[in-house]
This record gives sequence, structure tokens and C-alpha cells, in this order.
Amino acid sequence: MYQTGQTIKKTLDEIHCHDLVLPAIQREFVWRPEQIGRLFDSLMQGYPFGTFLYWRVAAENSGKFEFYDFVRDYHERDNPHCPRLGRLPNQKLTAVLDGQQRLTALNIRLRGSMAWKLPRLWWNNPNAFPKRQLYLDLLWQPHEDNDDASTYRFEFLTEKQLEDADDAPCWFPVPEILQMKNAGPAMTKWLNSRLPQEQVDQAHETLWHLFQVIRERKSVAYYEIDSQDLHTVLQIFIRMNSGGTVLSYSDLLLSIAVAQWQKHDAREEIHGLVDQLNSIGTGFSFSKDLVLKAGLMLSDIGSVGFKVDNFNRANMDIFESKWGGIKQALTLTVELVADFGFNGQTLTAHNAILPIAYYLYKSEHKSAFRTSGTFKDDRNFIREWLIRSLLKRGIWGSGLDTLLTNLRRTISKHGGDGYPKRIYETMRRTGKSLAFEDEELEQLADMRYQDRLAFALLSLLFPFVDLRHQFHVDHIFPQARFTRTKLNGAGVPAEKLEDFILHKDRLANLQLLQGAENIEKRTRMPSEWLSEQYPNATDRQEYQRNHLLGDIPDSIIEFEAFHDARRALLKESIGELLG
Repeated sequence: MYQTGQTIKKTLDEIHCHDLVLPAIQREFVWRPEQIGRLFDSLMQGYPFGTFLYWRVAAENSGKFEFYDFVRDYHERDNPHCPRLGRLPNQKLTAVLDGQQRLTALNIRLRGSMAWKLPRLWWNNPNAFPKRQLYLDLLWQPHEDNDDASTYRFEFLTEKQLEDADDAPCWFPVPEILQMKNAGPAMTKWLNSRLPQEQVDQAHETLWHLFQVIRERKSVAYYEIDSQDLHTVLQIFIRMNSGGTVLSYSDLLLSIAVAQWQKHDAREEIHGLVDQLNSIGTGFSFSKDLVLKAGLMLSDIGSVGFKVDNFNRANMDIFESKWGGIKQALTLTVELVADFGFNGQTLTAHNAILPIAYYLYKSEHKSAFRTSGTFKDDRNFIREWLIRSLLKRGIWGSGLDTLLTNLRRTISKHGGDGYPKRIYETMRRTGKSLAFEDEELEQLADMRYQDRLAFALLSLLFPFVDLRHQFHVDHIFPQARFTRTKLNGAGVPAEKLEDFILHKDRLANLQLLQGAENIEKRTRMPSEWLSEQYPNATDRQEYQRNHLLGDIPDSIIEFEAFHDARRALLKESIGELLG
């Protein structure tokens, strides 16, 4: 049944009172800040808001289902999930089947805040997620050459950004519009306290328009269904969403699992495990897709593909019955991978850990596997295989399900005495050989500092570096020495400047250093640092030999000769390891 619209203010009030909730089959909030900005600009311009789909849940049935609240204060690390409301018996509820992202965007913008990670900062850094609130620039005028067709300027700003802003914008905190019951006096008071009189009229026009859009315009129209059968509701939900591209297929499959698990709350369990895995070591960036794929693989279900047939009731019963072991194996796997030194920035293919998880699950290994000398050779073999598979381009791309299914079969058959060496032959027969050709070795020898695979390659070359604690991929000749001014001052010929700058970030000028060593080294020349760290000539020579440093010159003028010599040493070593 189609219902004509109601205001955004009234809809948010219903969310606040939990009259409007989310069913367990709904996914998480996934919109980015720029999407929310476009939504609000569209609302202000009067564009269609879209029609919503609601499910009216009878009071006598509300206690049968799990429900969730809308996200309000979104934090990408600490609060990304919809809060659980649990079962709400004997209450008339309306559950949103289509429109969650739009309504959550409104809830965050008008009642809450957003905190997303700043680039180049670690996930475990508390300063990486500054809290931001939505503001509208009441004096902004779009330029004629504005390419994104935005008429209004909405921005998520931190308190510091607001303090540092110049006088040109007039930033209005959008949530305050909900408090302005009497628009005229409240607006006039706010504007007069901040703007000169000649700017008040322009700002008032924009603010008054925002007031109308949020509090007076009836723009939230919806269809509603009243069936009390969850299976029917699930089918409607899938049909409404599977035709679009925004809702991922794994979201739909998770919804099916949620509807069919009997003893556990699939949504809570899977999202909880994702959060737990991502908190290991210095942080990872796994998603529910990995956990769902792991569930299929470790449960020996079908072809491990994201297909509706693989998520039938019988398979979901198997998945749920093995859930405890799957959680344990995945956690142990990620802890092991963190011991190898990987994190969310350097583990370039999440699915690469699934064969390891399957092996640990089938072998029933516990935490002792990470540290016991009994399993040292097994750990080393797994580590080498993982690094090889990451360095070889294209392994974890197309044909993934076929590869995982074949690896599962090999591990199941031959993994009784350790991670099976036959796995290399299986990959070769699947068209995913881990042998490296000469051209590939050349490319690896020229890998750049910015490449996410640089750590994997260095850790393979120098396995003796302890990667369980803080370490860094660092430059041997420090980056700070490679400005044109400093190179000129050191006497580097002008025709060599570009080569020096190009080669400073190549593999031949990179090394793995423990955190303390990196702090001590900083911008010092390598010969000076080594002399102080290893005053004994024998110890110094051993360090240079272990790290394939060769002869280290005292002057940066000889950097290119050092680079070429060390590149040759590295390429020879890479060839021995991978060729």
C-alpha cells in the first residue's frame, strides 16, 4: 500500500522513539560522507527523494524477530554497526526494508556525527578518527563552472576545522535546525549574533529553506507491507535489492544466513568476528565477505562461491554448527599472519589466508601453533607460500572460487602431516603457478617504496628480522637527503639528479628496521649510523652481509654505485628464493 509523504523531522522522531527500526536482515551503513552531501544538496534543490519500503510488524509478532537501531554517531573503527535492539515484544513496529542508507544519512547528519580514518595513519592511532559534524555554509554561492552541480555547500567539519575557518563562510550546524521550533525569531537571533546586517538576508534565505526542507516539506513517501511471514518478507527484500548495484551480493547472502541460523544471531556473530579480526596486531581491514567465504570453505560447502544455492537451509545449518571452530581457526590464522608482520596495508589479498585457515581448522591447531618449536618448519612453509602467492600478480583475482575449491581438496587429502607441499602443484594445474620468470624477477628487484608489496618482498629476503614487534620499511640513504637543493649542495652532478631521486625509493635503498633502530637512524647517513650501532668492525660487516648492503659509501655522491651493486645482490637473492 502506498502512503503519501511525511516530513524528515517526523521520520527522525520515529527513529528516535524506535517506532521505525531495522530488521536483522538489513546490512550495515555503508555510505561515504560525499554521498551524504549529495543527498542533502538534492533535497535542498527539491529533487525526488525516492520511495521507501516499510514492513508493518504486528505487536503480537514483534517479539519473534531481532531488530536494530539506526546508526547516529558513526565511527569507522569504534562504532560502525547498527546498535542492537534485540526483541521488542508487544510493540507495534515499522521495519525499513528499503531506504536504510538514506534514513541513516539523515539521522547522522541531523542528529549525530561522523568519524572516518584520516589517510596515512594507523587504525590503532586514537587521533586517526576525528569527530565531525555537518555544517551548511549559508553564504556560499556556486560558481558558474561548478562541475558537480551542487547548489549548496555542506561539509563535515571537526571543531578545529571550524575554529581555523576564515570569515568567508557562515557555517551553520545543521542539527540545530531540529531545535528551531519557531523559525523566525530563532533564525534571526542566530544570524544577528554572527553576521553583519548586509549579509543577514542572504543567509536567512538559505537557512529558511533548510527549515522548510527538514520540518515542513512532506518528502518521505513509502510503500508498506503487512505480511507477518519472515520468509515472505525476505523474498521481497531480496527482490527489491538484488536488481541494484549498491547492495552487494554478500549483503543479500548474509541476510539469508541471518534468517536461517537457529541458535546464534548471525549478524552479531559475523560482525563481531570481523571487528575482532581487525583489531589483531596493528590492525587489518577484513569485511564480512571474508567471513562468509571462510564459512563456505571451512564447512566444506559446495564450491565456496557466493551463490544463493550455497546458502540454503541445509548448508546454513552446517555453517552454524561449525561456527565455533571457524571463529577459532580464523582468529588463529590472522594472529599468525600478524606474527609474519602483515597488517591491513600490507596484506594485499584477504582471500589468501583462507587456505591457511582451512588447514588450521582441519588440523585442529590451537594457539601453540604460533610459538611451539614443533611447528616451526610448518610455519615457515606457510609464510613462504603466502608471500609467494601475494608477490605473484593475478593469483587471487579471477578464478578465485575454482582455486579455493581445489586448494581445499588438496589440503583435506594431503594436510595430515603439515601444510601440504602439493599445494604448489595444485596451483600450477589450476593455472596459478607460483614460479617466477626472469622478467618478473627484474620487476621485483625494482619495486618501489610506495608499493604495498614492498614489505612482503623484504620480509622474504630478510626472514631473521623480528616482525612480531614494531618495525618499519625504511630508506638506507634517508629520503630527506634527496631534495635537489641538498643533492646539489653535496656535489651531485646536475645530469644525475633525476636518477638519484628516482632510485631513492627503489628496493635497493630499502631495509627492514626495528622501531627503536628506525628512531635512532632517522635522517643520518648509513655509514655514520652503522659505525655507531656496531663499533666492532666484525659485527658491522656481519650486519652488512646479512642485509645485503655491500660496501656503504660515506658520501651520497656514490649513491648510484651503491644502488646498482645492491640491486644486483637483491636480484640474485630473489632469483634463488623465487626463480
